[in-house]
Amino acid sequence: MAFRMRKWFEKNKQYIQQMRPVLNRDALFSDTTGEYVIPPYPASGQEITIRFRTAACNVDQVFVVIEGKRLEMTCAQRGQDFDFYELKYRMGNGMIAYFFEIWEGHVCGYYDARGLVKEADPRAYFKVKPDFVVPEWAKGAVMYQIFVDRFCNGNPDNDVQTGEYFYIDRHSRRIEDWNKTPDSMDVGNFYGGDLQGVLDKLDYLEGLGVEVLYLSPIFVSPSNHKYDIQDYDHVDPHYTVIAEERGELLEDWQRENAGASRYINRVTNPGNLEASNAFFAEFVKEVHKRGMKVILDGVFNHCGSFNKWLDRECIYGSEHGYAPGAYVSADSPYRNFFSFHSDQLWPHNGSYEGWWGYDTLPKLNYEGSKELEEYILHVGRKWVSEPYNADGWRLDVAADLGHTDEYNHSFWKKFRQAVKEANPEALILAEHYGDCDEWLKGDEWDSVMNYDSFMEPLTWFLTGMEKHSDDFRPELIGDAEAFWKSMAKLYGDMESGLVAMNELSNHDHSRFLTRTNGRVGRIDTLGAAAASEGVNKAVMREAVAIQMTWPGAPTVYYGDEAGVCGFTDPDNRRTYPWGQEDGEMLRFHKEMIRIHRENQELKTGCLKRLNDDKDYLAYGRFDSHGATAVLVNHCKEAHERTAAVWELGIPHQCVMERLMLTSNEGFTTEWEHILVENGEVRLWMPPYSVMVLRAELA
Repeated sequence: MAFRMRKWFEKNKQYIQQMRPVLNRDALFSDTTGEYVIPPYPASGQEITIRFRTAACNVDQVFVVIEGKRLEMTCAQRGQDFDFYELKYRMGNGMIAYFFEIWEGHVCGYYDARGLVKEADPRAYFKVKPDFVVPEWAKGAVMYQIFVDRFCNGNPDNDVQTGEYFYIDRHSRRIEDWNKTPDSMDVGNFYGGDLQGVLDKLDYLEGLGVEVLYLSPIFVSPSNHKYDIQDYDHVDPHYTVIAEERGELLEDWQRENAGASRYINRVTNPGNLEASNAFFAEFVKEVHKRGMKVILDGVFNHCGSFNKWLDRECIYGSEHGYAPGAYVSADSPYRNFFSFHSDQLWPHNGSYEGWWGYDTLPKLNYEGSKELEEYILHVGRKWVSEPYNADGWRLDVAADLGHTDEYNHSFWKKFRQAVKEANPEALILAEHYGDCDEWLKGDEWDSVMNYDSFMEPLTWFLTGMEKHSDDFRPELIGDAEAFWKSMAKLYGDMESGLVAMNELSNHDHSRFLTRTNGRVGRIDTLGAAAASEGVNKAVMREAVAIQMTWPGAPTVYYGDEAGVCGFTDPDNRRTYPWGQEDGEMLRFHKEMIRIHRENQELKTGCLKRLNDDKDYLAYGRFDSHGATAVLVNHCKEAHERTAAVWELGIPHQCVMERLMLTSNEGFTTEWEHILVENGEVRLWMPPYSVMVLRAELA
């Protein structure tokens, strides 16, 4: 009998294997959005429900492995296409990290943030953090970064004047020609942009669809970028209002002392400083009236040599009410705010620690000064509280703050507590490169500027360029596997991922439109005109379409929407071209922002990888109410492309609505029905094109 059974099995082996349900890997899904972790913001000790999706009647068992414990899940819901497995788990006081184990017959697979894998990787585990709540308003919020000096000059009376002060071996210059491209040494050139200019353009920003204004540093500073802060307690009067002059202003500047004299008269005038802060409070009120938020740039790693704590330029010594600076006196109350290499009374410029060795950027010495730490915590609270009410901080080079990671973690925990106590709805975003897991455990930062899981992989995929335009790697153009591998890093933690700042360009990197020309170099080697030569606007539109449909807070760098080009700093800081905008690019941004804001799944929904190939991406965003599919044909030829949209919960036979088509010939939002057959859409896609399709699910 056994022999006959064995012969029968061997004869019918292929039939038996065909009858056994094969694991449908494309149906498997989970993440940490509110669809798959309920509630998505648990408190310590609270019970949560973790969910996992499979194809209907397709697997035998599903386990969730939490902190080394293998726990079997229960099939709680069966449907025509999907089964949903659940496990109830009581949170402790700390973060949990987990992955899934799926059994079909004798076959076992693992599922983490990368999808179905042979072996789970701790770096890709799903993470849930008790008592960690990011502001709801920030999830998927459309942000707009403004480099204030270059956006709009609303009040010429507050402009920095030529020769007003002397910094980094040169006098300040007032630039009369708004359209002049920046010089290669640009730090002392001022175009006059100010907060009144931002107020004057609120109608424009509201019409564009902006929800959050992220301002470059606005505190007192002698540079146009203000990443070298002079006074953390006051907004620079050149950005607000100069209410009064003090003393007799010199008409004929003398190189050796006129800069300091005028600077004292205008910027350190207490009346101007008080008026400037009052102006900022009113500025925030006006922005809030439009339903928008304001995020400030916090530069706490270093200050500027002009800072009143150091006073290297000796501008505060004769001023009433100011203690002597640490550079001026060894007895200064601020001496331990900095790390001096010498105890001499009048140290030379290199005698204190500068950030990256720059003596104009003295590094703050937190480990050596409890007073400094308390003061910066005070600053963090002050600007998110009455009467200023800013809505959060972007933290410059946040992981470099102290001299050790141990101290930095300690400080940012205190900073979070201070800021959130003052304003529970404040957002804390950090500038950070590399692995950010250790900083995003729920008690320090809310999220990051998303270089590693957005700007860089998208730039490589679409342009083959490094984000500074310093390198060109054509083999990465259209490499979908490399794209997904990099993009997956942040999405085991969707609470942080949904508020990550997704930028194409910013003040530190070349403009994305310039990267589309594939030219390696900077303004001092190639010249300003080269930044606009050979650019591909269709590729820029591809990038914007992905930006507005990807998890996170899509952040437009001022002028990108108007077609501004530029190599890396300082060429990326050109002025906004009022009256000379690229109208098509501007209209496209408005439409993509509208699509993003009108469809909730694009703000808070799940992300699912669909089909991909060389030069082709397809992915979807979905929740229980709607699903959006995005197809990207990044190729100079037209191709037929398919996408398995059933994986988003879309019926196998239905019709989807096309929301956007952009290609090398332009773009259209003309309404069109797209047929779904057998769970797929099959489309003929033009060169350098993106289609955005949507279906209602409930």
